[in-house]
Amino acid sequence: MGEMMNEGQQVADNFDLSQFYQIFFEEAGENLDQMEQMLLQLDLEQADDEELNAIFRCAHSIKGGAATFGFADVAELTHQMESLLDKLRRHELQPTSAMVDVLLESSDALRLLLAQHQGKQVESPATADLVCRISQLAQGEAAPAPAPVMATAPAHSAAAGQRAPAPSAPARTVPVGRELDIHIGPMDNPAQADCIAELFRDIPGLGEIEALPCDQHDKRVYRVKTTSSDTDLLDLFTFHVSKEQIQIIDNAASPAAQPVAHEATPATPSAGEGKDFGFFDGAPGVPAAVPAPATATSELPAASLAVRPPVKAEQRAPSTAQMESSTLRVSVSKVDQLINLVGELVITQAMLAQKSRELDSAANQPLLAGLADLDRNTRDLQEAVMSIRMIPMSVVFNRFPRMLRDLAAKLGKKVELITHGESTELDKGLIEKITDPLTHLIRNSCDHGIEMPEERRVKGKTEHGTITLSASHQGGSILIEVRDDGKGLSREKLLSKAREKGIDAPDSMSDSEVWNLIFAPGFSTAAEVTDVSGRGVGMDVVKKNITSLGGTVEIDSAEGYGMRVSVRLPLTLAIMDGMTVRVSDEVYILPLASVIESFQIKPSDINTVAQGAQLVKVRDEYMPVIELERVFQVPRFEFNASSPIMVVVEADGSRVALMVDELLGQQQVVIKNLESNYRKVPNISGATILGDGKVALILDTSGLVRRSRH
Repeated sequence: MGEMMNEGQQVADNFDLSQFYQIFFEEAGENLDQMEQMLLQLDLEQADDEELNAIFRCAHSIKGGAATFGFADVAELTHQMESLLDKLRRHELQPTSAMVDVLLESSDALRLLLAQHQGKQVESPATADLVCRISQLAQGEAAPAPAPVMATAPAHSAAAGQRAPAPSAPARTVPVGRELDIHIGPMDNPAQADCIAELFRDIPGLGEIEALPCDQHDKRVYRVKTTSSDTDLLDLFTFHVSKEQIQIIDNAASPAAQPVAHEATPATPSAGEGKDFGFFDGAPGVPAAVPAPATATSELPAASLAVRPPVKAEQRAPSTAQMESSTLRVSVSKVDQLINLVGELVITQAMLAQKSRELDSAANQPLLAGLADLDRNTRDLQEAVMSIRMIPMSVVFNRFPRMLRDLAAKLGKKVELITHGESTELDKGLIEKITDPLTHLIRNSCDHGIEMPEERRVKGKTEHGTITLSASHQGGSILIEVRDDGKGLSREKLLSKAREKGIDAPDSMSDSEVWNLIFAPGFSTAAEVTDVSGRGVGMDVVKKNITSLGGTVEIDSAEGYGMRVSVRLPLTLAIMDGMTVRVSDEVYILPLASVIESFQIKPSDINTVAQGAQLVKVRDEYMPVIELERVFQVPRFEFNASSPIMVVVEADGSRVALMVDELLGQQQVVIKNLESNYRKVPNISGATILGDGKVALILDTSGLVRRSRH
């Protein structure tokens, strides 16, 4: 026996759990996100059993993984949360807003603890106070008065699109010092089971284990004295061996064993009832449920867990292998490398297509047909690869219910968040950069837009204000709208504030021009500075960030009824539609989204004003003119030649006319980052490679518009 224990210790020492840390951190984060979302959607008056069970399983999965990896602080906090949630799902307690508050605070604390275990420098959370408060609530003691709670619209279930987890079996009262016999096997590699003995030595309080003789080399038998439940043991064991190889049987010789058998799962379980195997069994946040046997006899104690009888295919839940095959974790760097290679392929295909136009179509028909197929397949491949980086907007939208709930509580307001178009997809790079601007817009709606409940009542509105967040595709771009039914923008207030700051704001300004005043740097209509707003930093940064992504922001408002902010963004930053123009022998690309129109002119149509600035009259409107050959110092070899074509582009709400020699056409271009490959060049946002192998610069229309202003 001593040799067997030493062998198991050696295997455990050679088995490095750290290689699985990242998987645990990712899945724990997903479980916390799911638990937080379900807590915010929980109906306190009529809590759904399935929702309570799903929240419990999220905490249970994190606890199981934390215990396995030795993260005792995470395991302790989730154990306390689990105790409270267990009483809620068994209807021993009625859920209250105080319980939701403390569970959400615990979720924040768990994120900090997990960040610490990942080596990040974060502030240590005060978990002792949380554990005490959770314990008091679990014992049914009175809690402090809850903060105002945001009502969340039941737009859709948090688990929409996923397999609904089955409710777990009611928890049993486990006697102290249960004696169990654990049979493991048959196994291809019996040394895996030897690691289980080391778990009892490494995890304090788990219990005692003793290896029993076994006449089969591919099996192991252990006698265990523990206070842990069968589910907790399975959470640990299934990390080393599959659950089908584990059989846990209460020792009949134990005096306390027989009463446990009678307190176990009822002989005829309710539909969907079964064991929950936590973190290591199934997809993140969706633990698999194993149906309990249909009958329990006196010969087989109900507390024992053996290999289950076969389940019919139509009743069987998706297996772990099936769920793993539906998703695959791939690093972003690999996806970016793939997109870069496809971009190179697009460039090569464009070069072949250009050269093929010089060939005799009759003599080279098979070659030209093959190149046409290559063109079509390349476009399909390009679209398929780009879709890999596309992420649903729900990733962003799911952050806001919690943030808005806390903000509404701080401001003493009642706010309802409604979301539409969560499945609308956007490029991952844009998703990461649009989150902060949207966060500010929603905070702005809650702080400045939504009135206090009393004020809303006086106006004949409902006490609950509504903020609507929506996303939809429109052509080659995505439209994101933030709407609220608050007090809207005041034209007079904005004009007076602008004049205070020395901004030229005549009464003749249109409404849209007045609304755009809030994008001026340092502009704020807040009466006083608070920790929420009032410092004049925000809306100008929002517009700057969205403009840098090639997007636009528009505001519409009706005083007394609310306002709407519309953000329009390109679907991706990697490939764009462009207009190719020629200036002398140089070729430039204009983003097609910025191009308004083009027309021919005569030199006499251009007017020169003070300091050499030039203007052109377009339909009774004078527009600044930019000569690209002067901006980029393009050498011109045709003497006395001039650029006869104007291309009108719009950026930051202003328009300018660019002088070019020729419009070459429209095409999709693969954007290459010029700054990382060379250096930042003024008025240039990137570069691309044309079909003939030449490099063409992509013009920064925002930079050119700013240049015209100066």
